[in-house]
Amino acid sequence: MSHPLLHHRLARAILRRLGDDRGDVPGWVLITVMTAGLVTALWLVADDQLTAVLGRSISSVTKP
Repeated sequence: MSHPLLHHRLARAILRRLGDDRGDVPGWVLITVMTAGLVTALWLVADDQLTAVLGRSISSVTKP
């Protein structure tokens, strides 16, 4: 047998939780933008070094 008060409390808890998740979207956007910025900055600073490391890695794998 189901209890109406339990169903009501469960429904309120679910709706409250769903409401909280929608407010977190700006946080995820900020994290994504900051990550892209960090990757871009690292790429600009260390482009030559990263290219050299990748070139050495590929050549060491392709050589017998």
